[in-house]
Amino acid sequence: MGELGLLGATIKGYDCAGVSNVASGLITREVERVDSGYRSAMSVQSSLVMGGIDEFGTKEQKDKYLPGLAKGKLIGCFGLTEPNHGSDPGSMESTAKPHPSKKGYLSISGSKTWITNSPIADVMLVWAKLQETGKIRGFLVDRAECPPGTIETPPLKNKNGLRASITGMIQLDECPVPEANMFPEVEGLKGPFSCLNSARFGIAWGTMGALEDCIARARKYALERRQFKNNPIAKYQLVQKKLSDAVTDASYGILAATQVGRLKEEGKAAPEMISMIKRQNCDRALINARTYVCLQPFLRYNWFMLCRLQEIFGGNAASDEYHIGRHVANLFVTQTYEVSPTDDSALGTSMLIVCRARATYIA
Repeated sequence: MGELGLLGATIKGYDCAGVSNVASGLITREVERVDSGYRSAMSVQSSLVMGGIDEFGTKEQKDKYLPGLAKGKLIGCFGLTEPNHGSDPGSMESTAKPHPSKKGYLSISGSKTWITNSPIADVMLVWAKLQETGKIRGFLVDRAECPPGTIETPPLKNKNGLRASITGMIQLDECPVPEANMFPEVEGLKGPFSCLNSARFGIAWGTMGALEDCIARARKYALERRQFKNNPIAKYQLVQKKLSDAVTDASYGILAATQVGRLKEEGKAAPEMISMIKRQNCDRALINARTYVCLQPFLRYNWFMLCRLQEIFGGNAASDEYHIGRHVANLFVTQTYEVSPTDDSALGTSMLIVCRARATYIA
């Protein structure tokens, strides 16, 4: 990816491509057509780590890390989520305090989990509360500069989704980090949320790429699979409806992401716009890709089946030969960590932000 210029593609200078936001979205779309795990690794490197350094770092931090990250010679990860604080990063327990014996250093302790790239990362952008102020600050933790025993990054194994990307933890135990590795000005959640907005913009594009691959594979299968007097199953209207629904949602999603990308170029994109397209595209990609049961208490049997692209493959959907199951597993993970339907507080907050923005616009 580094050799192709895909990493940190929107950044100007530092051996980065310097392309537009729409071009970067198109890159993400094509990468996630292959696999969401590939996009996850690229997104963390580009939007969360490189984007954070480019926006909030000092000139020295940029000069030291961005060229290596751009070429893929260095691997980065982003440490925000903690075991006890998933959707509530403001309550994080990781802390940074003056080092007791090393002048000009801070001592960072805490744990981060579900961190893409952490087991292989060279540089980790870790967010922790500065003990002196209680404010959240960003720190660049360089693995090569950490003494043995102060940092561990164990992998999280046996995942059901995003199996093509490496996920782990960051465990810091009185890890010495130079004060020069702290972002100089940004405080609070503005820093990590700004990075996450950039990543979510990419995810709005990426999930459409995954959906498009599902559509292409389902169409190919439906044309080749023959049943009922040797007819291709693509001849039947129910199969055609599944494909047309998915194509429609993919087309709308790409158009929405393109428009927001153009507004980003003009400096007119609001965070609520990114929240909206990210939420909608994650949701529609998963709904169109998989088969699932929806509870409806007003129906006699209290449920009905929504049959989408996965259903076109019948029992063959369970085989990795056809890839639809892999995409469905990946999109479930992506939809969960971006728009969790089981996390009422996170989903409610996301919807409230969008509704407030819409109400303000109408007013």
